[in-house]
Amino acid sequence: MFLLKLIQAWRSTAFGVYGYLNFTRSGFLEHAKNFNREDMERRIDGKNCIVTGANSGIGYATAHGLALRGATVYMICRNKERGEDAVSKIQSSTGNQNVYLEVCDLSSVRDIKSFSSRFKEKDIPIHVLVNNAGLLENTRVTTSEGYELNFAVNVLGTYGMTELMLPLVEKSQPDARVITVSSGGMYNSPLTTDLQFNSGIFNGVEQYARNKRVQVALTEKWAEKYGDKGIGFYVMHPGWAETPGVATSLPSFSKSFEGKLRTSDEGADTVIWLALQPKEKLVSGGFYFDRAEVSKHLPLAATKSYHDAIAIDSIVDTLNSFM
Repeated sequence: MFLLKLIQAWRSTAFGVYGYLNFTRSGFLEHAKNFNREDMERRIDGKNCIVTGANSGIGYATAHGLALRGATVYMICRNKERGEDAVSKIQSSTGNQNVYLEVCDLSSVRDIKSFSSRFKEKDIPIHVLVNNAGLLENTRVTTSEGYELNFAVNVLGTYGMTELMLPLVEKSQPDARVITVSSGGMYNSPLTTDLQFNSGIFNGVEQYARNKRVQVALTEKWAEKYGDKGIGFYVMHPGWAETPGVATSLPSFSKSFEGKLRTSDEGADTVIWLALQPKEKLVSGGFYFDRAEVSKHLPLAATKSYHDAIAIDSIVDTLNSFM
């Protein structure tokens, strides 16, 4: 028990120091000195892109950035009114009218299946699927389908959307790609098969970190499983960005770092970069931050030993049973 507490204390300290130096806006500006401007000048006219959780924050910035470069963008939002407003703003600011709203609640397997069925009728290739929708709910909330809410959106929603849309993603090979927005918070958590936090006292922040670690593991699994289908799978984290979600879920953190957090555009930068780069320059299954592949584990944080094929396969089996 003492050793576990010591590891957890070190993990938290290492994450805090590393995050403060790298995840804040000053970290982005420092890393941006090495960015290649030409990387973001590529046009993707005629490419079809789906962005989940697209009406605000990083999702909105991602949808805007893709539309600005000529893509046809399908914005998946839970709220119809906010979604319509976001679509209108992007159409107006980019001049790209090929931006559409798709209403879907990512916390509901039924809703995801219904959306997938409707969308497949379009029979169009999806060149880029961005799994951005995310949630940090601090108290335990159970969905109407019986799932813990954070898990339902962050893990089951991401998994269901990806698996169900893969037939359309495969149509766009060899340029097909799936990009999942994780969080640097996952550095604080080892991979666990306790997906719905059934053991111990529920902690929303810890559950969010667990969920985001699972997203990294799922990306590895998808890259391994579907590598021969011409689809690239990438996961990234945006750093600490000032978004409506962060302000609502982590008010103390947001206030403490006021003026130091990244903008939504800076948080979305690597998502857009991953969507634009030639696939031969990217590593499928890789974890990206500020336009570079980075380690999935902090030194001496004792998370790597849990990140094995047995645990990942067990998680996938569980998710499949829910689908």
